[in-house]
Amino acid sequence: MIKTNERGRGKFKPAPDYSTEEVKNILMEKIAEETSLIIDNEEDEKVISNVDFKDGKFNILSLFSGAGGLDLGFELAGLSAVIGEEEALKAFNSKEKYDSVRQKSIFHTIYTNDLFKEANESYKLNFPENVIQHQKDIRKVKFFPKCNMIIGGFPCPGFSEAGPRLVDDERNFLYIHFIRSLIQTQPEIFVAENVKGMLTLGKGEVIKQIVEDFASAGYNVQFKLLNARDYGVPQLRDRVFIVGVRKDIDFKYNYPNPTHGPEGIPYKTLKDAIYDLRSNPGDYYTGSYSTIYLSRNRKKKWEEQSFTIQASGRQAPLHPDGPPMEKIGKDKWLLVGGEEQNRRLSVKEIARIQTFPDWFVFSDGGNTSASLNSRIDKQYKQIGNAVPVMLAKAVAQPIAEFALSLLENKEINQGRYLQNSLF
Repeated sequence: MIKTNERGRGKFKPAPDYSTEEVKNILMEKIAEETSLIIDNEEDEKVISNVDFKDGKFNILSLFSGAGGLDLGFELAGLSAVIGEEEALKAFNSKEKYDSVRQKSIFHTIYTNDLFKEANESYKLNFPENVIQHQKDIRKVKFFPKCNMIIGGFPCPGFSEAGPRLVDDERNFLYIHFIRSLIQTQPEIFVAENVKGMLTLGKGEVIKQIVEDFASAGYNVQFKLLNARDYGVPQLRDRVFIVGVRKDIDFKYNYPNPTHGPEGIPYKTLKDAIYDLRSNPGDYYTGSYSTIYLSRNRKKKWEEQSFTIQASGRQAPLHPDGPPMEKIGKDKWLLVGGEEQNRRLSVKEIARIQTFPDWFVFSDGGNTSASLNSRIDKQYKQIGNAVPVMLAKAVAQPIAEFALSLLENKEINQGRYLQNSLF
């Protein structure tokens, strides 16, 4: 995608119209180049050799895992497929009960990769000990363990100003390495999550290239924009989910139909989610509100869904209590009643809005010499970066049902590639 020098509004023209084979060749050359720069590491080999791959499970590799919202949603979907929806959700409300049954899930996470220290600490506090956590730059991980599915929300720093071809833009190395993990391990399925804006970049050219690049790795690929509130999340949050099924697998993934809304279960509201926390909300970010913060409405009513939860304490939405904000000019809103009647949502409240269970613990890094705002901002970041658990579960449910039938037919390991067969 190239921006021309015409006057007025920016004009874009499509990237070169490469054939499928040309796209694959470019991709393979780029991945081979990236792989050649990685130095062999005995410690990494030891990490991968210790993964707890189970033949009777659908083994998951989680990239850019963060605190584990996507992973927890998949695990819950896998449990629901085995023991039933009602029993799984009932157990999910109690850590003791959930820990006693979570191993029954058809999904089994064996490896995660993320550089965010506090998020990795949170993951360790909330997931089984068998999960190998790799806190290392993905560009320096030479081999990934064999798996049945790869999930993750890859960052996209270069997509906002895409070059002639996405795979040629060095800023998109993280995207390239997601594809590298697919080519190397050839899992049956992958699921990638990203922001809504990806769909409109370059008038749709970016998502077109992404689909082509993933497809060239050997997958039938589709994508869809989903809103979290349609699946029982008390939040307006649009996210793109890209799903790929390996071309030799007889499975057509269908995105989940909305479960909540005018024709289904009523949307879950802020009152449903956090009203009981009014007298004991826990820690929340304090301090003044910037001009940018006050450039738009930040307060929803109790009967509504929350604004999208951001990865920042300073940018957290306002609690519903108190009078509504008042618009007093273009991009200018007033906090009626002053700051004493307008506080940001707490860590516990935004975790509820992201549909994490109350037993889920978020690490603040443990630096007692740092300010409270500094410590809890790390928690806000983890929660805001996460995929809402119940949205992840909805996306995962059709795959869980398929995985269960696949394993029952003992077909899961047919056509398996060795983890180092392509490099």
